[in-house]
Amino acid sequence: MVKNIIISIDGEASSGKSTQAKKIADYFGYSYLDSGAFYRAITLFFKRNRFSSVNQIDNNDLINISLNSEYKNGKNLIYLNGEDVSNDIRSIEISKNVSDFAKQKNVRSHVYRHLREFSKNQSTVIDGRDIGTVVFPDADFKFFLYAKPEIRAKRRFSEINKSDINYDSVLENLNYRDITDSTRDIAPLKKAKDAYSVDVSDLSIDEVFEKVLNVIKK
Repeated sequence: MVKNIIISIDGEASSGKSTQAKKIADYFGYSYLDSGAFYRAITLFFKRNRFSSVNQIDNNDLINISLNSEYKNGKNLIYLNGEDVSNDIRSIEISKNVSDFAKQKNVRSHVYRHLREFSKNQSTVIDGRDIGTVVFPDADFKFFLYAKPEIRAKRRFSEINKSDINYDSVLENLNYRDITDSTRDIAPLKKAKDAYSVDVSDLSIDEVFEKVLNVIKK
């Protein structure tokens, strides 16, 4: 029986986790999961249903949320109760609110269950904030990507509609997410002790990929 491989790519917001995870998945022919997209989909669900506060959430609400992911031809699709919400979850509003929802214990448990179930029978590359520390502490390979906030903000700003927001707002949001993610009580953002760190500040996408690939091949 062939062992399924789990590769975790953790790191700060807009550090290129998803880009690298996809490249690794494509290279080895593995499945790919973007855990952050699952939290974004849950945030979208509650925003659509006009939940004004994360304190209103209980387990009965989460029971009504089904999440799924499909990765093909280099594109990652996220489904919320069967609906493709891949574009909807990338809005500025969702970015501003996702950390508040993601720090809730019951929300995280709901996402963990989906991630573990999805990866049960297939080799998978998964990116997020706590994949190597909490979701898959026994992952075969673990990486942690980080970069200066200003560089990450520039990268994020280049990907969005400039008419919706300015660079300073993007930087402010990233700093807020960094603080929220790293100081929350439940599964805070931190490097796993056995993870390989990569400072991506001054590296190209291909240079980061080569570093990660060399570690896996060794």
